[in-house]
Amino acid sequence: MPAGEDKQLISVHPSDLKFIFELEKQSFCDLKVVNNTENHVAFKVKTTSPKKYFVRPNTSVLQPGDSCLIRVTLQAQREYPPDMQCKDKFLLQSTIVPPNTDVDDLPADTFNKESSKDIRECKLKVQYISPSAQGNSGDEGSSDSNSTLQQLKEDRDAAVRQTLHLQQEVDLLKRRRQRRNDPGFSFKFAAIVGVIGIIVGLVLNLYLSK
Repeated sequence: MPAGEDKQLISVHPSDLKFIFELEKQSFCDLKVVNNTENHVAFKVKTTSPKKYFVRPNTSVLQPGDSCLIRVTLQAQREYPPDMQCKDKFLLQSTIVPPNTDVDDLPADTFNKESSKDIRECKLKVQYISPSAQGNSGDEGSSDSNSTLQQLKEDRDAAVRQTLHLQQEVDLLKRRRQRRNDPGFSFKFAAIVGVIGIIVGLVLNLYLSK
């Protein structure tokens, strides 16, 4: 829904119609309309070039909070528009109708602005996109994907290197612990402590004898 039209009964996504334009080929664009009210809302789609476009459904009734998908088909064209610019426009009209109203029961003047009914309008522009531009957009997406994949690989390799480094440190600590728990190491340590005890005892004896 275009900015500044926050009082619309229904919202439209997207706000512009974009068609991939190729000669002698049809193209289509889907619009999603959502009833933002607690009332039953009828809508109608109009265009400045009714012979170029096929709209289904072009008229319907939405229940409160309900949504509808509109498919707009651009008929096959025999020539390109100047500079690929399109001046076609669409108009989406909406109005509140009584509950349980069926689309076939809508009066002929339902969307007549001259009537006393409150008719809301939403204008939609049309854009033509060349297939090459669409392809370039896809290439950019592919490039982004490749870049993301490369980054993930680098992060994985860094994590592997870090893991190996940590494993080496763990092995080193294990070896040091094993050395400390070595019986030979414990015997040497006890012998050194014993020698120190003997020396201390001799020194005390000499001191006491004096």
